[in-house]
Amino acid sequence: MIGLDFPQISPVMFSIGPLDIRWYSMAYLVGILLGWFLINRNVQKNNLELNRQKVEDLIFYLTLGIILGGRLGYAIFYGGKAMWSEPWHILEIWKGGMSFHGGVAGVIIALWVYARKINYKFLGLTDLVVLYAPIGIFLGRLANFANDELWGRVTDVPWAIRFPAGGYLPRHPSQLYEAFFEGIVMFFLLNWLWRYSFVRNRSGLVSAFFVLMYGVFRISMEQFREPDQHMGFFFGGITMGQILSLPLIVLGLMVIVFLLRKIKKV
Repeated sequence: MIGLDFPQISPVMFSIGPLDIRWYSMAYLVGILLGWFLINRNVQKNNLELNRQKVEDLIFYLTLGIILGGRLGYAIFYGGKAMWSEPWHILEIWKGGMSFHGGVAGVIIALWVYARKINYKFLGLTDLVVLYAPIGIFLGRLANFANDELWGRVTDVPWAIRFPAGGYLPRHPSQLYEAFFEGIVMFFLLNWLWRYSFVRNRSGLVSAFFVLMYGVFRISMEQFREPDQHMGFFFGGITMGQILSLPLIVLGLMVIVFLLRKIKKV
C-alpha cells in the first residue's frame, strides 16, 4: 500500500478538568510568547527606542490583530455561506480556521494604530515583528498536521501520508512542506538579513522581503495542497491561497524597488 499511516495524534494536547487544551491554541500561545521574548532581546541588543512596557503593549496589539484578522479573514475568504448563515461560528476559534492573509491584514492595522499611539515608525515595528512571525507560521502548520486538516493532494511519493479525514488516500503532507519553507527557511533568511546594518537601517526592507518570500513559498506550496472542498479551483487550476498571495509578491517587489531607488538617489 502506498504511503504512511497517519500518526495517532489527538487534536487535544491535554485537558485540565473540562477544559481541553488543543494543539492549535497552544501553537498560537507558544508562538506569541517566543515572539515576545525574542523581540525584547532584539530591542535591547540593537538599542531600539522601545522599552519593556511598550513591547508588552505591542504584543497585546499583535495578539488582537492576529486573532481578529485571522478569524475574520477565514470567514470572508474560506468560510462560505454556512459560516455567515450562523455567524456565531466565527467566534469558535478553538475549532481552528484561521486565515494567514486575514491575520496579516489584522496585524498591519494593529501595528499602524499602535505606531501612531507611541509615535514610532510604522515600518520599524513591522520589521521587528516579521522577524519572528515565521515561528508562529511553523507551529501553526504543525498544528494543522496534528489536527488532520489542510492536507495535500493525492500522490504516489514514498513519504505520502494517509490522512483519516482525507479518505485514507496517500497525500502530500503539505502542512509539513509549508512549516519548513514558510517557517524554518523564512526565519533564517529574514534574521540573516537583519544582521546587516544596511538592512536594519532601511525601515520596511525586511518587511518587504517577508511578504515577497511568503507569497512565493505559499504559491509554490499550494501546488501540493488540496483546496477547500467548498471552494475548489479558480480559473482552471488556481487556488484561493494563490490568488491572495499574488498581491503580496507584487507589494514586496514594489517596496524593495522603491527603497533601493531611494538609496541610490541619496
